[in-house]
Amino acid sequence: MDYKELKKETNRGWNTWNTLNVLSYSHLPEGFTINLCIREYSDQKVLRESLIGRSGNSDEIIFPGPRTYDGSCTQLKLTFHALEIDVKTVVKDDEQIVIINPEKCGIRTPTLIIEACLLWGKEGTIGKKDGNIYCECGGRRFDVFTTAKTVNEQHTHSLSPYIAVRLDEKLVISTRRCSVEEAEALYAEAKAKLDEENSRYGAHAEAYTAMKTCLAWDTIYECEHDRICSTVSRIWNLHWGGYVLFDWDTYFAAVMASLDNRQLAQLNAIAITEEVTEKGFVPNFGSANDSKSRDRSQPPVGSFACLEIYNKWQEKWFLEHVFFTLLRWNRWFADHRMTAEGYICWGSDEPVSVNGRYYEIHNVHDLQAAKFESGLDNSPMYDEAAFDEKRNIMLLADVGLMGLYILDCRCLSQIAKIVGRDDAVNEIEERKNIVENALDTLWDDDFGLYLNKDLVDGSLSRRISPTNFYALQSDKVSEKRKRRMMDDHFYNPEEFWGEYIMPSIARNDPGYPDQNYWRGRIWAPMNFLAYEAMKYAGLKKECDDLAKKSEELILKEWRGHGHVHENYSGDDGTGCSAANSDKFYHWGGLLAYIAIDNDKYNI
Repeated sequence: MDYKELKKETNRGWNTWNTLNVLSYSHLPEGFTINLCIREYSDQKVLRESLIGRSGNSDEIIFPGPRTYDGSCTQLKLTFHALEIDVKTVVKDDEQIVIINPEKCGIRTPTLIIEACLLWGKEGTIGKKDGNIYCECGGRRFDVFTTAKTVNEQHTHSLSPYIAVRLDEKLVISTRRCSVEEAEALYAEAKAKLDEENSRYGAHAEAYTAMKTCLAWDTIYECEHDRICSTVSRIWNLHWGGYVLFDWDTYFAAVMASLDNRQLAQLNAIAITEEVTEKGFVPNFGSANDSKSRDRSQPPVGSFACLEIYNKWQEKWFLEHVFFTLLRWNRWFADHRMTAEGYICWGSDEPVSVNGRYYEIHNVHDLQAAKFESGLDNSPMYDEAAFDEKRNIMLLADVGLMGLYILDCRCLSQIAKIVGRDDAVNEIEERKNIVENALDTLWDDDFGLYLNKDLVDGSLSRRISPTNFYALQSDKVSEKRKRRMMDDHFYNPEEFWGEYIMPSIARNDPGYPDQNYWRGRIWAPMNFLAYEAMKYAGLKKECDDLAKKSEELILKEWRGHGHVHENYSGDDGTGCSAANSDKFYHWGGLLAYIAIDNDKYNI
């Protein structure tokens, strides 16, 4: 197996590959697509792009139901003005079957427009003859059938052959003739199989379903690099030219997929690793048309994620594929973000723009850009920090970054041994020891925690977040210090403990009441990385408590709205309480992953 073979293995079959519309069913590698649009008459609007998580008063609302990764079984409910429909799909013998059930409509029955499309520049011929639409491509013919009577609807804005039907009764759209009764029976069979797969996670089945559903709907075909990958959400892709992959977000998507989907886990890890810049670091973002943050990276979690995938699936070729880039990235952090004392700081280099995109040329080589590299874009921890334009770093020794770098070194060293690169082990271990020794100097015995250090005046900062617990990745943390950290801070209700945990800044910090992004909101990746540090430190009770509360948090919004949020309120655990919390952001699923991993549940 190699990456080329992996893509050939996965770039095929029916799925919701088209990032622009969750009511769009594409077949790879041919690119043939059945695209569904809705003509609603109350405001004469045609809904051409149905996406999960929009927030406008006139936008569609989608409640995503359980689905498979491979698109063989999906379900969602869509509300658009007065229209409410249930959409179920099943793939049988490589034929796509879609069941549309209108449950409510307004004064005039809406129309469903069924388009035949060839996406991503694929070659073929699409036509319409005798009222039927078809496509010939890739040596195959696709025909589109429906059980509904077609009608004449002119104002569709369609640019390809289409047919239209009224949404006044349950109907089937399929690539082979299929009755409603047969379609329902096939879906019921597929859904029963899906339910059985999800139920294998026992008490965590519901949380697992939330995580899997979000990750699966956020998985698309990314045509520029001819690959399958899980973007943070389809709505984000709209604003980034077609797709965007963020560093730690995508590695976490790979970790979540690794539970039971080897292919998707490897695809995601390779996709973000191959966004590597010319300087040798994995960037903050990589997006369409080679647009990347060539000034900055993001949290170095790649070696950890790739080792997790290997430990689950034991495929050496995968580690061989990513090793050299991960090694370059580890070296880059040491060469460009490490001080003479062994501290590591966030930073941003001189700008390099390829496309002139906003984030290629704005907020570059300054304090805000260094905050972006941290991934904690507006954290109060960095409010008073200075930026050194000569050294390209924030003048703050960062406990969280140093803990993650120690983790990166430990995992990378193991990877080096697995792939037969013993020659690299000593240099990796040497860097790990340097950072562990430097981190040890950041312990504040009066406060009972490792603290960020201002490199201008030498003071230790008591503006703390869950990142301070990442220090537990160091082998130098004594049992006595572990207990101080947990008892004085993790279980302290004035800081991190509470009904909903963990807030991104301590509750007694002046920035906490803002409840805006990293200023007090709860973030799944913070919980996850703190959990991993506690797990490494052998803090079982703390892991149990964090896992339980993380699972309760994701289920709160999932049960009520079908949402998996980018972040949650530190006060009441809601996601929708902040307009800038994406409602279907895949790393929210880490809250479920923590609970599953904590029980070591294996299928």
